[in-house]
Amino acid sequence: MKGILYILKRFLPPYKKYLFLTFFFNILSAVLNIFSLATIIPILQVLFKVNTKTYSFIPWGKEGYSTLDIALNNINWYVTQMIETSGSSYALMMLAIILVVMTLLKTGTSYLGSYFIIPIRTGVVRDVRNRINDKILTLPIGFFTEERKGDILARISGDVNEVENSVMSSLDMLFKNPILILIYLTTMIILSWQLTLFVLVVLPIMGFVMGRVGRSLKRTSFEAQNKWGELMSQVEETLSGLRIIKAFNAENKISERFHTGSNTFRKMSNRIARRQQLAHPMSEFLGTFTIAIVLWFGGSLILGGYGVIDAATFIYYLTIFYSIINPAKELSKSAYAVQRGLASMERIDKILQADNPISDPNKPVTVTFNKQIQYKNVWFKYQNDWVLRDVKLTIEKGKTIALVGQSGSGKSTLADLLPRFYDIQQGGIYLDDTNIKDARLRDLRSLISYVNQEAILFNDSFFNNIAFGVENATESQVIEAAKIANAHDFIMATQDGYNTNIGDRGGRLSGGQRQRISIARAILKDPEILILDEATSALDTDSERLVQEALDNLMKNRTTIVIAHRLSTIKNADEIYVLKDGQIVESGQHASLYAQGGYYTKLCDAQIDLK
Repeated sequence: MKGILYILKRFLPPYKKYLFLTFFFNILSAVLNIFSLATIIPILQVLFKVNTKTYSFIPWGKEGYSTLDIALNNINWYVTQMIETSGSSYALMMLAIILVVMTLLKTGTSYLGSYFIIPIRTGVVRDVRNRINDKILTLPIGFFTEERKGDILARISGDVNEVENSVMSSLDMLFKNPILILIYLTTMIILSWQLTLFVLVVLPIMGFVMGRVGRSLKRTSFEAQNKWGELMSQVEETLSGLRIIKAFNAENKISERFHTGSNTFRKMSNRIARRQQLAHPMSEFLGTFTIAIVLWFGGSLILGGYGVIDAATFIYYLTIFYSIINPAKELSKSAYAVQRGLASMERIDKILQADNPISDPNKPVTVTFNKQIQYKNVWFKYQNDWVLRDVKLTIEKGKTIALVGQSGSGKSTLADLLPRFYDIQQGGIYLDDTNIKDARLRDLRSLISYVNQEAILFNDSFFNNIAFGVENATESQVIEAAKIANAHDFIMATQDGYNTNIGDRGGRLSGGQRQRISIARAILKDPEILILDEATSALDTDSERLVQEALDNLMKNRTTIVIAHRLSTIKNADEIYVLKDGQIVESGQHASLYAQGGYYTKLCDAQIDLK
C-alpha cells in the first residue's frame, strides 16, 4: 500500500479533476448495479409465486419504520398491484424493462469511470518521460560515463510502460475496486449480517494465499528490467560499432552474446508471466470455493427455517457476492502490476533522483570576460586517481593557446573544466576575477563554443544544425556563417539547400563537411572563448585544408584553446602548454620549446612532419 501511495502522490496531482470524476462515476456505477440486481427479487417472486403476502402502501417517513423497510414494502405493494390489475406477464415485462434501463445506466457510468482514467494514464506516461528527458539534459556528463546508453533507453521506454500499468492498477485499487467491494459488502450486511459475518471469516483466506504468491514478483521484475537494459545497450553498441564488427568478422560473436542475454531475459520473463497468470485461475478457484461454502451455509439457514433470509433474497445475495469476486480478483491482479511498476520505478529513480553536483549557485554573480582565464592550483579526478595535479595556467584574452601531450595526460579534461562539464575538487578557475562556480551555468556556457574531433550533429536540416545554439537566427545569418566556414557551396549543391536533412549524426555528409557544419554553428554563436578539441585530426589532406581555413576564420579575435595530437596544427599558437601525467611540464612557443630538447621535442620528433 505504501508503494501505491508513493506512485500516486508523485504523479497524480495535476489530474485531480479527472480523479474526482473517475471516483464519482465509479460510486454511481456501483450503486446503480446494486439497484439493477435488486430487480431479481421481484422477478423471482413473480416467476415462482413465492410471495403470497398482502401489502399496503406505507407513507414515506412514517414513524416506526426504517427507510429501507418502507422502500421494500412499497416496491412489493406496487408489484402486487401491477399483477392484480395487469397480470403477471405484464408485471414481469415491466420488471425486465426496469432491469435493462438500470443496467444501461450502470454500464454507462462504468464507462465514464474508465473514460476519465485515460487522460490520467496518458498524462502520467508523458510526465514521466518528460521528467527523465529533462533530467538527462541537466545531469553532468560524468553521470553517463557510468551508465549504459541502452539501459537509459530501456528505462525511458520499457520501465515507463511498466509504471503506466502500475499507475493504472493503482487507480483501480484505490478508486474502483475498493468502492465496489465496500458498496457490495454494505448491501450484503443489510441483506443478512449473519451470512456476511460468515463470509468475512472465509474471504480473507483468498487474499492471504494470493499475497503469498506475489511477494517475490517485484524482485524478479527488477532483475528482468536490468537484463532488458543490458540487451538495449548491446543493440546500441552494435549499431554504433557495425563497421568494426563487420571489419573483424565478429558477427557471430556479437550474435551469440545477444542470443545468450536474450535467452536469459526470456527465462526471467517466463517466471514473471507464469506467476502473473497464476493469479486468475487461483482467484477463480478460490472464489468458486468460497461461493460453494456460502451456498451451503446460506442454504442450510433457509432449509432449517431459521428465518434469517428467504430464497429470493438469498439468490440476490449470491448475485451480489459473486459481483464482489471480480473486483477482488482485479485487486489481486493489480497488486501484481504494482509490484512490477515499483521495480521499474526504482530503476527510473536512479535517473530522476540522481544527485547533480553541478548546479547554479544560490546567489549567482554576473560573469564577464575582459582580461584573462586563470586556472589556480587546479586538482581534479574522476574517481580515484588524480587526472590533473596542481595546474596553474593563465590565458590572456584574444590569445590562442595549445594543450599538447600524450593520450591521458589531461588535455581534454583541462578544457572540459572551463564550461563546468565537471567540477574540480581543489583550486579554482576564474574568468577575470569571478570564480566560474559563482556564475550561472547558462551565462558561463554562453561565452564558450566547442568544435570537437567528432562533429556532433543532429538528424535535422543544415539550417537547424547551424542555428542550433542561437535563438531566432535569420537565414542571412546562417548563410553568412556557412560561407565563413567554407560550407555554403556544398550545402547549396544538395537538393533542398539549407532545408536538406543531413541524416542521423550527419551520416549523409563526409567527415570534412560535418566538421565545417560544426564550425559554422560555432561561428553563428559568436563565442568569446573557443575550444578546439582535435578538430582536424580525423580528416584527409584536402578536407583538412578547407577545415583549417574555416578554423582560421573562426579563431580571429577570439580566445582559443586548441587541443591537438597533430602538432603541425598548433605551431603558430601564442603559447603551447605541454602536459604529462596531469601536470604542465613545459610551456612556450614552438621554436623555443623544440630547441629545449625536452619532452615537447620528443613529442615532435615522434611525428614526421615536425622532425
